[in-house]
Parts: sequence; C-alpha cells; structure tokens
Amino acid sequence: MMRIVILDGYTENPGDLSWSGFEQLGELQVYARTSPQEVVSRIGNAEIVLTNKTEISGEMMKACPAIKYIGVLATGYNVVDVDTARKLEIAVTNIPTYGTQSVAQFAIAMLLEICCHVAHHDCAVHEGRWTNSADWCFWDMPLMELQGKTMGIVGLGRIGQATARIALALGMEVLAYDNHPDLSLRMNVRYVTLDELLACSDVVALHCPLFPDTDKLINRTTIGKMKDGAILLNNSRGQLVDEEALAEALKNGKLRAAAVDVVSKEPIEEDNPLLHAPNCIITPHISWAAFESRQRLMGLALENLTAFLKGERKNRVDG
Repeated sequence: MMRIVILDGYTENPGDLSWSGFEQLGELQVYARTSPQEVVSRIGNAEIVLTNKTEISGEMMKACPAIKYIGVLATGYNVVDVDTARKLEIAVTNIPTYGTQSVAQFAIAMLLEICCHVAHHDCAVHEGRWTNSADWCFWDMPLMELQGKTMGIVGLGRIGQATARIALALGMEVLAYDNHPDLSLRMNVRYVTLDELLACSDVVALHCPLFPDTDKLINRTTIGKMKDGAILLNNSRGQLVDEEALAEALKNGKLRAAAVDVVSKEPIEEDNPLLHAPNCIITPHISWAAFESRQRLMGLALENLTAFLKGERKNRVDG
C-alpha cells in the first residue's frame, strides 16, 4: 500500500477537519510538527509527502529515494527545492486559490480595526469606563470614515481584486500597481505607477508575491513617497517590508498606522522593531486560517494528489 506522510498537519487541521480522504488513498501518517532533523526519518520510504512550512531540501529528497510526489499545503512553495525535485522527477504541487476571500476579508478587518478601534473601546467598556462616564458616549482614539478615501493595492491578482471589491463597496477609490496589469479587468480600479500609488493613497495594501524586486519594497525611500498619515496593510509576505523603516515611520508620525499579519521571520522574534512601534497591529499569520479556507485547502490538496495518481497534472509547479 502506498505510504503518505504529512509532516506538519497541525496548522492546517488542529482537529476540526478530517484527513479521511487521504486515508482512502494509502497508509497515512500525520505529524503535528516536524523539525529539520526529523524530516528524513519521518519521510522514510514514503512515496507521497505533504508539507506546509517544513522545508524539504534537495539533500533530503536524495536521502528518501521513494518520494514520487510532494504536495505543498500552501500557495507559496519556496520550502521545497523544486529544481532538485524536477531533476529527480518528483512531482511538486501547491494550492493557489484556497484563501482568496479569507485573506481579502482579513485585510479589510485590519483596516476597520485601525479606523474604528473596536477592540480598544470594547475593553474600555468592560473595564467600567462607560458606566462611569460623565457623557452618554465617549471615544479616546480618533475614528476614521473610509468613504471617499483612496486605497492603493500593490498586486492586483486574485486577492488584490477581492480586496478591491470590498474597498469599492465601502465607497473608496481604488488605485492599483501591478507588473502585469490585466487591462481587460472590468472593475472601477485605475492602474498607476508605484510612485503615483504611494503619493495618492490614504491606505496602501500589499497583495504581491515575494520576488527579488519586491523584497523590502516598502522601505525608507518608498515610505517617504507615501502621503503623510497614510495607513499600511500587509498580509502577504513579511519580507515585503523593511521593518526598521516602518517602525521609524510610525514613531515619527509619518504614517498614521500599520497592520501586519506577516513578519520577516516567523514566529515573530522578541527584537522585532514592530513590537515596540506605536499604532501597529500585529496578528500571527492567520489571514488564511478561516475554517472555510482551510477546508477548501484540504479539498484542493486531495484533488491535486488524486490527479497525480491518475497520471494527470493539476497545480504542478515543477514544470
């Protein structure tokens, strides 16, 4: 019977989903987490390997010659040495579309928290401050309306488009910068240069992939081109932002606020400058983690593997 190993299944399925579809395809072993030192021994003679963030290097593949298929339980697949996999004729797949709505929703949720400070005022009420207030209402942080404001979206792919639709529904103007603009797109969104986007946007949302030319795309120079008092949102890749520069811009008031669901090194390290920056919301990389999103991911992962076993290609990234 074919052997299937899942190296780090906990984040995808902490217990509210089922791996039963994979159990029907072979002998399944699910590990919650796997350290780099454990990868080779846990894969062993398995033909099928699934991973989320556990790295599988070329040397690991060579040490496990039975591998025929590596399924990445995520969109990004940089955790796998795809070049070596190609040379060894190991199929590699990813999940490109599972989290579109969840990630877009989360970007807007971060923005609304910055504008409305719901959590802060909820805590204030539960602390008794409304009960003891001299007035019938109070607020002690500035509230902001989004109607008529401009959102600039860097990367107008599936997630960027989903975010744009919500922003438009809120009455915002939407600008977009993309290396490969889709001029056939029927949305009330205007493509502009990156410099124009930065200069004109009240809110800048990052929805672009991490490539050499987008590494630290948001830095001291590009922040300097942004509107004074602008808001930055990043739930794409942490490495898109120079965190020292962002922290500095929040401290000196150049930017009104920022919200990030991703950081340059995860889990976040104690010396990350954003931890001590004012007006900075940080969440632990959970934009993708809605139940529906993870359920969709699991279904697509099963479809990818089933297609491979039938000799078909689906979401292959190994060429």
